[in-house]
Amino acid sequence: MSRSRIPLLAAALVVAVLGVTATAPWLKTPVLLALANGLAVCGVIVLIRAGQVSFGHAMFACLAGYGVAFMGRAWHLDALLLIALGTAGAALAGALIGLFMVRYRGIFFGMLNLAFSMVLFSVLGKFGHVTGGTDGLRFDRPTFGGVVMERAGFETALLLLALVLALAAGWAVMRYFGSTHGQALAAIKTNETRLEYLGISAKRVFWGGYVLSATLCGLGGSIFALTQGLVTPEMGYWVRSGEIVFIAILGGSGHALGAFIGAFVFEFVKLYAAALLTGAWQMVLGLVLIVMVFVAPTGIFGLVARRLAGSRAGSGAAR
Repeated sequence: MSRSRIPLLAAALVVAVLGVTATAPWLKTPVLLALANGLAVCGVIVLIRAGQVSFGHAMFACLAGYGVAFMGRAWHLDALLLIALGTAGAALAGALIGLFMVRYRGIFFGMLNLAFSMVLFSVLGKFGHVTGGTDGLRFDRPTFGGVVMERAGFETALLLLALVLALAAGWAVMRYFGSTHGQALAAIKTNETRLEYLGISAKRVFWGGYVLSATLCGLGGSIFALTQGLVTPEMGYWVRSGEIVFIAILGGSGHALGAFIGAFVFEFVKLYAAALLTGAWQMVLGLVLIVMVFVAPTGIFGLVARRLAGSRAGSGAAR
């Protein structure tokens, strides 16, 4: 796809989101959850760039969400500050856990991430006197930019902020992929040994990508927590991590825009499938993934990119 068309496609998605939420305000919550998931998927896409898949990255979204809940309950901080602190907490956790993770590749990397996430899930569930146990933690709706808002106004403000953060995160991820560090990260997938021969530390490059990935997941988790006003251990369960990987495959990991396309398709397919086929919506999602693997192995974004490239080539030939 031409680079000039990608901003147009992103702008079209933003306009569609604003139009849908303006005409159907009850869809604000699903849209916010989709944006939060899209941010987390952007983090997983960074790892996929290095040829690695994490089955436990929801733990960073969970850590950020619980950080938002704890600070919101204890100090009643503003929503903007809660997002910043929750994201920073996830980044710090990613920096520490990443020191261990950079030593592993392949299935060992994926399963070790899963092990860390299940430890977190167990701790959150067992220490109920602090974490609320399986019931989770509720917290009051915070101020937004110092302004006390009702639910509708708060959701609108949070939606606009999430859109801005999604655009900024997508732009930052693509800039990172085009940078020297991003190119070195991609080289880990193709030939890590050659990267070391060039004098570049693969572990250091991978650690940087891992921290960025954790930060994006934390940003998504912070918005997710503020949208619901509730956090539970299920935020860090392995099923949530699997959903993030599912969305990355569905939307396409070749571009950050695919993360958000996949997140919106996933959220709305789940929403309507759960309403129409109660108890069987997982089957619908599974069928969607099977179809995508055969029809569009590069994801929805890859399919759209091919179609647009083909139409452009056809119009060029006609001229």
